[in-house]
Amino acid sequence: MIYFLFALSSELSVWEILAFVLAYFLAVCIGMSAHEFSHAFVATKMGDDTPRLQGRLTLNPFAHVSVLGMLCFLLVGFGWAKPVEVNPLKFKRFRAGMAWVSISGILTNIILAFVFSGLFYFSLLLNPTNLFFFFLQYFLLFCFSINIALAIFNLLPIYPLDGFNFIKSFCKYDNKFVVFMEKYGSIIMLIILITPIFDLFYSYVVGGIETLFFGFWGLFL
Repeated sequence: MIYFLFALSSELSVWEILAFVLAYFLAVCIGMSAHEFSHAFVATKMGDDTPRLQGRLTLNPFAHVSVLGMLCFLLVGFGWAKPVEVNPLKFKRFRAGMAWVSISGILTNIILAFVFSGLFYFSLLLNPTNLFFFFLQYFLLFCFSINIALAIFNLLPIYPLDGFNFIKSFCKYDNKFVVFMEKYGSIIMLIILITPIFDLFYSYVVGGIETLFFGFWGLFL
């Protein structure tokens, strides 16, 4: 994020830079809050009142955003929210509850990415040059890209991500993959983050999803 701003600083005014940062900040808040709220909502519907009692059954970003995670998002383009705590023992159906809670945040981010991709696509048909429209276009673009990034990253079957928890919900407690990931998953995730592995994977996947979504919205023109 910071490097991108440095690259654009010679081309943007101070107000445009502020609009750019604000658009990114709001998009991150929306993506993370929707993701965590989905976990809380589904867990509550499955019979666990822990998220509600902890004040997580809300779309209010202040209930979900981690200050350090947000700073990392703004500085390096990667961050995190406060995880929603659940008690699976309270679920009406243990495995179904674990599976749906795990996948709910990902599905929410995909839906939001789809909606914002459409709004961004149609905004490209307009060509005003005022500051508000500059902010709006970047806001829609960031909402699309951040939601897709959150969905793709959390799909990875690596502990402690949602993709891993989804797979774990169908496995026995002593499953070799589950045991291995719970032991080494954090190390594997760190390696992925500090090497170009995820960047390459992300660029190809996002490019494909962007083409697919834009192709769909183009059918309406």
